[in-house]
Amino acid sequence: MAVLCRPAVAVPEHVITAEETLELARRVHADHPQLPLVLRLISNTGVRKRHLIRPISETLQHPGFEARNRIYEEHAKQRVPAVVARALANSGLRAEDIDLLVYVSCTGFMMPSLTSWLINSMGFRHDTRQLPIAQLGCAAGGAAINRAHDFCTAYPDSNALIIACEFCSLCYQPDDHDIGSLLSNGLFGDAVAAAVVRGAGGSGVLLERNASAIIADTEEWISYQVKDTGFHFRLDKRVPTTMEPLAPALRALVDRHRWDVAGLDFYIVHAGGPRILDDLTKFLGVPPVAFRFSRATLTEYGNIASGVVLDALLRMFDEDSLTARARGLIAGFGPGISAEMAVGSWLPDPQVSFVRPRSESVPSLGGR
Repeated sequence: MAVLCRPAVAVPEHVITAEETLELARRVHADHPQLPLVLRLISNTGVRKRHLIRPISETLQHPGFEARNRIYEEHAKQRVPAVVARALANSGLRAEDIDLLVYVSCTGFMMPSLTSWLINSMGFRHDTRQLPIAQLGCAAGGAAINRAHDFCTAYPDSNALIIACEFCSLCYQPDDHDIGSLLSNGLFGDAVAAAVVRGAGGSGVLLERNASAIIADTEEWISYQVKDTGFHFRLDKRVPTTMEPLAPALRALVDRHRWDVAGLDFYIVHAGGPRILDDLTKFLGVPPVAFRFSRATLTEYGNIASGVVLDALLRMFDEDSLTARARGLIAGFGPGISAEMAVGSWLPDPQVSFVRPRSESVPSLGGR
């Protein structure tokens, strides 16, 4: 069965703290009639700091959609290869062992996908399959894991590489003044993450079952408006309430696998905000500490979109407290409103030598 190996994660070198974010909001939006509400919402996210691919002075500028997309491509090619190399090393595989590349991102656009460039630049075989996913937003991290699982189940002994590249700071729109947009300015961060799913061998999370779910008639609650100036993020005020209707889908998946959702050993979920984690604690009947990995990602990096589940997974690997066959749940949430969910068990392998140091900041990640 497919095994999700230890991820690799890198965040860029430019940091903005929560205090700096609030001061910036006070200065830039001093005349906004709902500024006190905006400041309160940003403060309540629990985000302590975020990492950006460019200094804040450049981030606040808008040189146009074309220029921003060029920046996206340049930084993706600079930053992704080193993370991919670490993920491969963590799995014990080489580029030529990979049969499928799953690339997820909702913060920039390239055609052909970055997967084509990676195949030509990093030694992947030229018959490697490509699966770019661009429109699932934050849920794409879970979707990438599930599609890799499906592939390795359909093609036993094959291997898939997942890559999440999210430069959310490139979606900043200085002329957007609605509450959801202003909240997002203090919530999202940039990161690159990658992980290998092995069809045979390896250690990590043994993926056993996956599922998808969508809440009817909520497709406008999280969305992009695509304009001449690029992607304009839209966030409905009802989004924080979505865990109540999604929790039964999580419970149903675990029930089908004949496990108890309240009695699992680990929970890796997308932390879009603290309300998501608080409500899952209530609706799944688990203690708050169960979501410590997801909450740590939110606190230290902000919402890094599709990269959240992979970073939270890495924190679980770092803690190194699970015993063999420990049971757990992985879930990503995003536009739709949708959920991509998986259950699996812990498969340790003391013979594997991992590339362990996690990097808080990576000034240069190569790729030339």
